[in-house]
Amino acid sequence: MSNKDRIRALLKSIETGDPGPISVVNEARYIQHNPQTHEGSEGLAALFKRLSLTNPRVNIVRVFEDGDYVFAHTEYDFSRRNIGFEVFRFDQGQAVEHWDNIQPRLGPNAAGHDMVGGVTEVTDLKLTENNRTAVREFVRTVLLDGQVEQLCEWISPNAFTEHNPHLTDDLPGLALHLSAKDKIDYQRLHRILAEGDFVLTVCEGNRNGQRSAFYDLFRLSCGRIVEHWDTTEKVAPASEWKNDNGKF
Repeated sequence: MSNKDRIRALLKSIETGDPGPISVVNEARYIQHNPQTHEGSEGLAALFKRLSLTNPRVNIVRVFEDGDYVFAHTEYDFSRRNIGFEVFRFDQGQAVEHWDNIQPRLGPNAAGHDMVGGVTEVTDLKLTENNRTAVREFVRTVLLDGQVEQLCEWISPNAFTEHNPHLTDDLPGLALHLSAKDKIDYQRLHRILAEGDFVLTVCEGNRNGQRSAFYDLFRLSCGRIVEHWDTTEKVAPASEWKNDNGKF
C-alpha cells in the first residue's frame, strides 16, 4: 500500500470509526501540529471515535506525495461542512508528523467555482521542481513582498480559475484583495510541497488583524498558475493549545 493510500484510509476512518488505519501513525514519535488535538495516535483514535458518532462524511478530493510528505485536499461534513488541507510526514512507512488547515465551506464564488472543484489528477511529473520554483518566486514576490503589479508574470489572465469563495477569476480584483494589507498580510513562507502540476504552500500572517495560517494550492500549466484553491484558519492563542508543537 502506498503512503497516499494509507492517508486516504486514515482520513476515511473519520467517517467509519474504524481504528485500524490509525496504526499508520507512529504513536511514539508522532508530532501533532493541530493545536486542538492531543499528541499521538491515542489522541487521534479518541478524536475519530468522537467524530464518527456525528455521522460525518469525508470526501478526499485530491491527494499528493512529495518525498516523505503526503498532502491531501479534503471536504468534511461534521454537522457543518468544512474544507481542509492535511499534511503528513512519513518515516519508515509510518506517519510521524501532521499539520492541517481547515475553514468552513463557503461559496460558490461569483464566478461559479466552489472550494474543491476543478482538476484533481496530477500531470507533468517531470516539471515538479520547475513548478515548485515558480510558485516559490510568486509567493516571495507577490504575497510576501506585495508586488501585486507583477501578478501577470505568474498567472495566466485568460486561463485562470479561482476557487476562493470571496474572489473571482478577475486578476485586478485579486490584486486589490492582496493590496489590502490591513485585511490580509502574508508574512512568512513555512513550507512548499509539490507533485507534478500541483504546488501547496503553507504561510503565516494576519487576516483582519488576527494571526492566521494560509494554505494555498496552485495548479500550473506551461510554468504559469492556472488554478488556485485555499483555506485560511485563525491560529488559536497558545493558552488554548492541547499540545506544545505550534501550528507550523
